Amino acid sequence: MSKNNPRLVLLSCCAPCSVGAATQLREQGADFCVLFHNPNIYPESEYQKRLAEQIRLCESMGVKYVVGKYDRDAWAQCVKGMEDEPERGRRCAACFRHRIEWGARYARDNGYDAFATVFGVSKHKDQCQVDAVAKAAEGQGVRYIPTDWDEDLHQEIIKKAGFYRQSYCGCEFSMKKTDG
Repeated sequence: MSKNNPRLVLLSCCAPCSVGAATQLREQGADFCVLFHNPNIYPESEYQKRLAEQIRLCESMGVKYVVGKYDRDAWAQCVKGMEDEPERGRRCAACFRHRIEWGARYARDNGYDAFATVFGVSKHKDQCQVDAVAKAAEGQGVRYIPTDWDEDLHQEIIKKAGFYRQSYCGCEFSMKKTDG
């Protein structure tokens, strides 16, 4: 595959965060799949809701998708000792590393040239932190393509699609307390 048009794996945390990127990639004629590998999401019922929405998005767009294993224990090991870290802190970097390295290996092992991610799209996350972790994962035989997803397109599509939207990033440590 040429350097300008790589086969790409798009790492996704949820349908609302990935809809704009998937739309742009599809419109560009990219050869890509969406990878949903999010063992950080808690509780498992929340994971299942987000997975169902991701599948609904991909199937409605005719986009290939892959679902990684929900290995909560492996994820918990990667953030052990960082439970009290603030959002966007060391715990988030460790979580990104765990998921991005898994995604980079998946890309390499399945003949993809590159990977991108929407993990920094959420207002709860820091795109610079995501980019730094992803750049470090390039050494696994695939390159990271940092992207600037069209935020206006993203918001427009979300409003039309009516996706389930969560109020926290995913792990139990990021859950927001809500007033009854």
